[in-house]
Parts: sequence; structure tokens; C-alpha cells
Amino acid sequence: MSSDRAKAYTNAGVNIQAGSELVDRIRHYVASTRIRGVISDIGGFGGLFRPELSGINEPVLVSSTDGVGTKLKLAFAFNKHDSVGIDLVAMSANDILVHGAHPLFFLDYFATGRLDVEIAQTVVGGIAEGCRQAGCALLGGETAEMPDMYAPGEYDLAGFCVGIADNTRLIDGSGIQVGDKIIGIASSGLHSNGFSLVREILADSGLSADEPFPGADGASTKDVLLTPTTIYVTPVRALLRDMNIKGMAHITGGSFYDNLPRVLPAQVEARIFFDAWPIPPVFTWLKKMGNLSWPEMFQIFNCGIGYILLTSVEQAKEAVNRMQSFGMSASIIGEIARHSQDEEQVVINF
Repeated sequence: MSSDRAKAYTNAGVNIQAGSELVDRIRHYVASTRIRGVISDIGGFGGLFRPELSGINEPVLVSSTDGVGTKLKLAFAFNKHDSVGIDLVAMSANDILVHGAHPLFFLDYFATGRLDVEIAQTVVGGIAEGCRQAGCALLGGETAEMPDMYAPGEYDLAGFCVGIADNTRLIDGSGIQVGDKIIGIASSGLHSNGFSLVREILADSGLSADEPFPGADGASTKDVLLTPTTIYVTPVRALLRDMNIKGMAHITGGSFYDNLPRVLPAQVEARIFFDAWPIPPVFTWLKKMGNLSWPEMFQIFNCGIGYILLTSVEQAKEAVNRMQSFGMSASIIGEIARHSQDEEQVVINF
């Protein structure tokens, strides 16, 4: 590109050449996520994908969009940018998985005031890793350099995932009934919710980025707090092929109280047994340092459970064993009961 043609825009704060360099640097990341169905390369006006529809009676596209939220603030503060891209993919890929969908492709949006090619490359590398974990293609994206929109050294992330499901096998929770079991699959940590409060508690604690985090076997504060969100696609999709999973929930913003009711029929409620799984140290530390009650914790944080399956009594133990065979910690954490009209749909027995 002629530097003369770009001079006016560069003087205004937009580095076109940096954008071109970033595209060249991330080509191999995008190529590493290529799966059957991708029929376009990076750099076009749109990403092209031809889905394989054989074996699907009634194809339905399922999509979700999300960001990473104020977890990014810690990435900036700790200068650690390699994992937030995984978080970005996880938030949307796990959401469409709840419906029984298989993720096909993902697109990202990276916006910043001044493009730092090294940081952007690191972030996109994380996005590509998230796509590989979800089994989907990084089909394209957008990098926006917008002077004066963001503080120096900061950026924002958004993305969306599109998947496919068979309408005859969509999972909507309608078959959930009294007596069914609730299976919790472990989270890797905080995932991507509650960070406005996390940052406040962290600031009050005085812990530094490289200081060992309390109870975390020597892991640093930055590594514990920026542990990427678990992507549950591979083990859960394997389970769906063989078992009758009646409902699923991705435990994100609003945690147990807000997410489980989204999949429950009106006539039932979920009863969660508080002592059914080990709560990781990061949550007990937040509770103590933030002077929070357990009901408050379960409204804000996942408290060690990132994904939930609902299945019959007969299949519950097998589902737990199957998850564990994939290296995922899982346990029966509750059961479905008849809904009492004077109760919420989620009752946690502390």
C-alpha cells in the first residue's frame, strides 16, 4: 500500500498498514480451524460455509452472540491476552450447545483505539484455540481501529457462533419431570461472569498479579482469575449421540438462579444440594474477602459448576461416568421436584 495514500488516515490515528500486517499474521490461526464446509479464505467481504445436511431430517440453524465483559479489564491490568479469546468462543459455543446444536463457525469483532499488532495477534490466537476446542471454523472477523473510543492499551471483544441441529432432536427441556436428576459438570474457575465484583474485591485485597493465589497450589493470581472458560462441546456432543438428555443449561451471568429456569417446565423446580461437589478455592476466597453470603455467591458466580445436564434417574450415573471418561469432573448435584408456587424455580439447600 502506498504510504502517501494512507498518510491522511495515519495522521488521524488509524494505521492501515498495521491492520494489513495483522491479517497476514493471523492467516495461519484461521487456517488451523478450517473444517469441512469452509469454502472461503480470510480477507473476503463475508465468510462462506456450505453445511453438510445429510443425516439431518430437519436442519435448524442455532446462533448466539456474546462478549467477554469486564474480565478484559484484568487482561489489560495483567498484560495477559492469550486466554480471553477462548472465553469469547466459549460463551457462544456453550450457549448453542444447550439446544443440542453442533457449532459450525465463529466470527469475531476486535475493536481498539490504537491497533497493537502483537496484542491483537495474541487475542486472535486464543480465539482460534477456542474454535479448535469447539470443533468449529474461525470463518472471519473484523478489526476496528477507532481513535479516542478506547483508553490506551484497551480493546473490546465480541463474537457470534452459528451451529446446526436437527429440529426433531432439539433439546428444550419440555420432557423434564419430577424425579429427574441434575448433573453438574465442573467449571475451570470463574469463567467470564462476575468480574465487576471480582475486580473490586481484588483491589481491596491488595493481591498482585504474580503473587500466589490463596489455596491455589502456587498458581499466580493472574493465572487463576484469567483461567479460560471451559468449552463443553466435545464431551457433551458425544453424550447426546447415545443418551436421552432432557435439558441443559450453561451457567453464565445470573448463575444457578437465572439460568436453570430457562430450561425448566413451569410445573417443576430444581433442588440443588450445596455439598454435592467441591467448591474451588477462588470462590471461597471471594466469599470471604467480599463478605458475601452463599445465596449471593450463587446469584453471581458459577461456584464450580459451568454446565448442567438433566436426565432420568436411570441414566444419571452413566452420564456422570461418561463425562469423567473425557476428563471432566461431574457429579449428581440435585433433582427435579414439583414446583411450589411460593418458591423460586431453583432452591439451593445450603
